Amino acid sequence: MNFRSLTRGDGVVIGAAVLLFIASFLDTFDGDGDSVPTAWDNGNLLLSVYLLGIIGAALIVLGRAMQPQRKVVGLDLGQLGVAFALAAAWSSLGAIFDTDQSFGIIIDRLGGLGAGSSESPDAGVGLILGLIGALVLAAGAIAGLVVPALKAPLMGAPRPAAPGPYGGQPQGGYGYPGAGAGQPQPGSPYGGQPGQPQGGQSFGGQPQPQAGQTPPPAQAQPAGDFSPFWFAVPVPRPLYAEDGSPTPIAELAPGTWYLAVEQRGPGLVAQTQDGRRGVLQDTTGIQRG
Repeated sequence: MNFRSLTRGDGVVIGAAVLLFIASFLDTFDGDGDSVPTAWDNGNLLLSVYLLGIIGAALIVLGRAMQPQRKVVGLDLGQLGVAFALAAAWSSLGAIFDTDQSFGIIIDRLGGLGAGSSESPDAGVGLILGLIGALVLAAGAIAGLVVPALKAPLMGAPRPAAPGPYGGQPQGGYGYPGAGAGQPQPGSPYGGQPGQPQGGQSFGGQPQPQAGQTPPPAQAQPAGDFSPFWFAVPVPRPLYAEDGSPTPIAELAPGTWYLAVEQRGPGLVAQTQDGRRGVLQDTTGIQRG
């Protein structure tokens, strides 16, 4: 699982789930004494609001972190989690506007709190916080799919490792700049330059001006002079087959470095960790290594 693929919307969902968990231990109704119930004294309220919301949040987070996506009854985990979040919010509205039903289920445990009283009890802090947590959870689950600000990664991609002295390359696993596997080597068809790290190489292999010299004007580079480089995406983005098929073959996740091996119009031909190659059509906001 890649938890670096979590977004800010997922952070809102996690915070709402924590609020629901805390609210489940607080008083459901206003009253004094140890006889005032919590959600754990009412199984219907506990399952339909608090636990349903917490389970929904867990499914949303797991659905984002697990690659490839797992499906349950034909739905992605994230889609199922959004459905649970909406159901929990709807149940919490019913619970806070109809306190008589919940009150009647546990009236025998209340003792003197409401015995013999025909008035509806007031909602306690646990029921109010549960409503707030459920509404925030539902809003975060939906807004995280459509609001660009909430699609941004919760944790930024790790910075590329700095090159060692004397032009040495740092050690690392595949998927990071300077990694041993998948790293373009001098003389390879990917055009790597000897003694020069990919992150610091000028685009197209152009020479750098010496001290005191005026840099030459920028010139358009032919497609054949493309030099491979490492990059990370800011949000999950699909990778399409090189034959132009509309069905994605993989999803690039934030927090992982991928190798761009070729320019394909406005897009890039990228290579995943398992060696698959495809076209990244949306290159806006990518972070170069």
